[in-house]
Amino acid sequence: MQEKSFVLLFLEPCIVQAPSKKAGKKGAAATSKKGGAAGKVAKADWKEGFKKKQVGVSDMTLLTTITNEAVNENLEKRWKNGEIYTYIGSVLISVNPFRDLGIYNDEVLQRYKGKNRLEVPPHVFAIAESSYYNMNAYHENQCVIISGESGAGKTEAAKRIMQYIAAVSGGQDSSIQEIKDMVLATNPLLESFGCAKTLRNNNSSRHGKYLEIMFNDHGEPIGAQITNYLLEKGRVVGQVESERNFHIFYQFTKAATDAQREAFGLQTPDAYAYTSVSNCLDVPGIDDTQDFSETIKAMQVIGLSDYEQNEIFRMLAIILWLGNVQYSEKDDGNADIADTSVTDFVGYLMEVDTAQVQKALTTKTMETQHGGRRGSIYDVPLNPAQASSGRDALTKAIYNNLFEWIVSKVNVSMKPRSATAQLIGILDIFGFEIFEDNSFEQLCINYVNEKLQQIFIELTLKTEQEEYVREQIKWTPIKYFNNKIVCDLIEEKRPPGIFAALNDACATAHADPTAADNSFVQRMSMLSSNPHFDARGAQFLVKHYAGDVMYNVSGMTDKNKDVLVKDLLDLIGASGNAFLQGLFPDRPDPNSKKRPPTASDRIKSSAGALVENLMRAQPSYIRTIKPNQNRSASEYDTKAVLHQVKYLGLQENIRVRRAGFAYRNTFEKMVERFYLLSPATSYAGEYIWQGDPKSGCERILTDTGIAREEWQMGTTKAFIKNPETLFALETMRDRYWHNMAGRIQRAWRNYMRYKHECARRIQRFWKNNKEGIEYAKIRDYGHQILAGRKERRRFSLLGYRRFMGDYLDLNGKSAFGEELAEACGIGRDKVTFSSKGQLLVSKFGRSSKPSPRFLILTDKALHIAVITAKEGESVTTLDRKIPLVTIKSISMSTLRDDWLVVNLGPTEEGDPILSCVFKTELTTHILRLTQGSVNVLIAPTISYTKKKEKKAEIKFIKDETVPRGDSYKSHTVHVPSGEPAASLSKPPPRRKEGVVRPITQGKLLRKGGPSDVTSRAKPKPAVRPLPGKSTPTVVKPPAATSSATSASSAPRAPPPPPSRAAAPPPPPPEPDVEQYKAKYAFQGQEGEMSLQKDDIVELVEKDNNGWWLVKKDGLEGWAPNNYLELVPPKPKAAAPPPPPPPPPAGKRPIPSAPGAPAAPKAGGGFKSVSADPSAKPVAVFPGMGGGNGSATPWKKTASAATESSTDSTPTSSRPGSSIAHKPPPIAAKPKPGPPPVASKPSAGAPKVGAKPPIPSAARPGTGPPKPKAGGTAKPAAVGGQMDLAAILARRAQKLAEDE
Repeated sequence: MQEKSFVLLFLEPCIVQAPSKKAGKKGAAATSKKGGAAGKVAKADWKEGFKKKQVGVSDMTLLTTITNEAVNENLEKRWKNGEIYTYIGSVLISVNPFRDLGIYNDEVLQRYKGKNRLEVPPHVFAIAESSYYNMNAYHENQCVIISGESGAGKTEAAKRIMQYIAAVSGGQDSSIQEIKDMVLATNPLLESFGCAKTLRNNNSSRHGKYLEIMFNDHGEPIGAQITNYLLEKGRVVGQVESERNFHIFYQFTKAATDAQREAFGLQTPDAYAYTSVSNCLDVPGIDDTQDFSETIKAMQVIGLSDYEQNEIFRMLAIILWLGNVQYSEKDDGNADIADTSVTDFVGYLMEVDTAQVQKALTTKTMETQHGGRRGSIYDVPLNPAQASSGRDALTKAIYNNLFEWIVSKVNVSMKPRSATAQLIGILDIFGFEIFEDNSFEQLCINYVNEKLQQIFIELTLKTEQEEYVREQIKWTPIKYFNNKIVCDLIEEKRPPGIFAALNDACATAHADPTAADNSFVQRMSMLSSNPHFDARGAQFLVKHYAGDVMYNVSGMTDKNKDVLVKDLLDLIGASGNAFLQGLFPDRPDPNSKKRPPTASDRIKSSAGALVENLMRAQPSYIRTIKPNQNRSASEYDTKAVLHQVKYLGLQENIRVRRAGFAYRNTFEKMVERFYLLSPATSYAGEYIWQGDPKSGCERILTDTGIAREEWQMGTTKAFIKNPETLFALETMRDRYWHNMAGRIQRAWRNYMRYKHECARRIQRFWKNNKEGIEYAKIRDYGHQILAGRKERRRFSLLGYRRFMGDYLDLNGKSAFGEELAEACGIGRDKVTFSSKGQLLVSKFGRSSKPSPRFLILTDKALHIAVITAKEGESVTTLDRKIPLVTIKSISMSTLRDDWLVVNLGPTEEGDPILSCVFKTELTTHILRLTQGSVNVLIAPTISYTKKKEKKAEIKFIKDETVPRGDSYKSHTVHVPSGEPAASLSKPPPRRKEGVVRPITQGKLLRKGGPSDVTSRAKPKPAVRPLPGKSTPTVVKPPAATSSATSASSAPRAPPPPPSRAAAPPPPPPEPDVEQYKAKYAFQGQEGEMSLQKDDIVELVEKDNNGWWLVKKDGLEGWAPNNYLELVPPKPKAAAPPPPPPPPPAGKRPIPSAPGAPAAPKAGGGFKSVSADPSAKPVAVFPGMGGGNGSATPWKKTASAATESSTDSTPTSSRPGSSIAHKPPPIAAKPKPGPPPVASKPSAGAPKVGAKPPIPSAARPGTGPPKPKAGGTAKPAAVGGQMDLAAILARRAQKLAEDE
């Protein structure tokens, strides 16, 4: 299956063919030699033609035969000779060499500096130079459009253009150099977050981008801006076999620091479902560790603070852990979270209550309506498929918004430093796509290409015709297909097009995706009159300019809605993490009757904006071609390239270029090049014509016998219609490359290989699970026995760990096993557990000492065997036999040691004290055999009975100096720290497959099946304030924010109180009563005060929960304080309200999140401490306050959460925040009347416990987090919130006083 790309048909004026080496160089030399006499034409030097033989033609408008095969043959000749660039007029064709040709160094770059495109061989630097020169010379905006399939070199071409512009644009100012560094730094940063390994390309861009570099009057770069298009966010949650997720996930999981691993519970990429599902963790030629360091360096160059970098990595950790949330199906068919420890850790990272996380991931809130009014609210459980879909939707939304935030942050950092004169835009866009299964993503991509085709045709034909008019040339206007009818078919509202029908179907049947799809099919029947549309049941065909594409309707309406359900938005709204909330600044208003914008609306507006930008610039084009699918530097796949030549429309490109006049040049150049062809103009190689160049050119064309209709003379140039007049070339015949029989055979073989491989994988999966499921059940029972009371050893939590039982192979009848069985007298009894161990043996006059033993457990007794030396031979004997019925309890410590005591009560031999690395498994089997009648005692110390009724005690001390295991001496065991007591086993690692061929192979089917369709969507980015800005005395939006807002959506932040120039209304007679004016209209409910804009109210009581008691017209009620502004007294000037306390002058460490773990200090170690079973976690108030001291937007207190269950209008449905255009967010609503003290945020907010243990991971310590030394303070402007450190400091002091 081949990927399609858009076809460009274009012409360009002023195309001057480069002079041949025969005439050009000698002419220049001769001119200099003869003193530069005007009108002189130098004698041709035929030796010039033997210096280097030209391979193919460098400009394919001069091909004699214009066929796809001829174009392909010319490209192949040049590619095999190391010449990867070829022109079609001014369009550059680039064939990926898959090797370093050494053509991008500074020496080559300098050769193109200041040179005309035709003075040097074809090169991407020539396109960059032409754009830069034209911008400076003609003061016009320029743009470079790069197209081609994945792996053809689009991103590399864009990087080389940026390299050239940065090198030649000059500028000694530090800010100019800073912009250059930032522009170049966007490459590794966006490659990490926006590129991935695919089957066709190891570094494939999974998004389109348009980079605009702004210049001043001197041609120096002063700023840049990036616009992102259609990020493939579906790749985050799933990839086909042998592909990878975005690079940043593998860089982060492989190269993260120890502090990051501790803070985010980070493991290797094979531990996460989202990074290991495709069985491709490493890529040849890509060093994830090195790339991660370059990504960090790029972040620093861009200007991302330490806090922002840390929050970015937190979002990545949230995404990775969300992918490990797995569901099981309960008896009623509803979804149940298989491992709640994963959701506990996700809640910790998101700073959300874990119960709310589990509820949002397994249920959906439904609300009934009666006559337009709200009715009852129900929590509807989800089945596993629905729950998994919701989890993936949340993950994709977080990553997509994070990517958009990074792009917007880059734009803020690269904002223009001064006035912009012109700009150069670089468009690296996705190509036309035709798959076997085409859906909404392909419709959007192909629509964008249709819009680009429309503008390309208009621009190129317009400039071509302008030149003909200017040169007074008679010609037949070029006929071309105007694809406006196809664009209207997709985007038009009246009559409704495909997008309009799609939106109507989503609006009328929004609850049921299947019903919405059926409604869409019915509405498309109105499009049947369009000749470029054909409805075919559940499919429809659109005749695009690049080919006919059949689209499947199934799932289109659901993809078009592209919104998170309210429960997941509420989950994010309840987060105490301001950065996460800032990624979702715009929340839909449930009271709004206006339909929220759909994905088709957004892509249509984005395409319209892109077309407007391109229309304001002069375009240059680069068409990239991939020579083979194996990334080989020597293989030229003729069929693959021919296919690309066809869908790129190179043949049509040349024909349109030649439809008017394929070749044009000045009279002087024409005479200089072709004077040898006429005896009237040459003799013995000398130029002899006495007239002007125009008459000489006309005489040459006449004497060569060219028909008069084949050429015309303009005012300054000669125009030739066909290239046959320029060279005597052999006629080339068309060739047909498609072998349908071969394609059918290849498709059938791929199908059978796919079918058989699927069967083998199903068999292998069942076999692996069937063998391991029983051992996993026993292991899980062992976790239940310990019940989170004992620290664990790291190796006991490995995913490979299984409770196999018989480790000495007594049941396998091995030689040693039979010897042990005979010594213990087991007979035919089945051995449930056997292992090596140690027994604490006490000797007279000396301290007890561990002695090696063998432990054998049957369904009747526990046997302890020992090997002793007797007469020079080793003899195995039974040391002790303990019937299971005599075991009363088993005692273990709370630390990670391997000691346990089998409590038997008063006996002659006393209780055996054993050390066994499989102690948990031994205890598990004993409890299973005794039907759970044996108690498991876990305490800081172990009590046991010596001989008869004498009691003794063993102490356990945590000692980090013990290298490994534990150390016993004098009734004291020293043991290092272990894993947290609540740790569970890691998920079973994916078994490494043997040498298995991919499911599919070849070009017709993709790996993973032909039905796999990538998902791409493009939401609107959010604007962030500038980093490093301290809180000003008067809180005002910075000037840069307003400029960035025009290109991005506003962040979620309450608007600051403005300084008003107009005089306020006259104050009331009582000067001591504070009066406030309503900045926005507010519709109050029971106990609230309804306000209209500019209403004057009196303040009765202030409360710190975001609501104030006010009085208007003798009535009292509650109103949100951020809707009010103080009315200053008339004699005094208008003064803004007091701001929040500014941060100190010095650096402030990053404030710790509630219950976060401690980052290990550099060079620090662990202290030796005793186990404390009574230790309790210390709760810290979660979240942060609003920008005016109120409660966090969307944050519910305990009382507010209780009220919201019975209130028909929950707090989360309040109007969302925006900058200056919408009212600010409203804090949690108090009860009518003055709120009680207990309901204030400082006392009534829910408390979040300490950081939960990391699911299935080996991690030391669970203390609170410590900031990094020298860390950058968190900006006060992030998410529109107050300074977090000041808030947490006040609340920590409050908690300390209460205790």
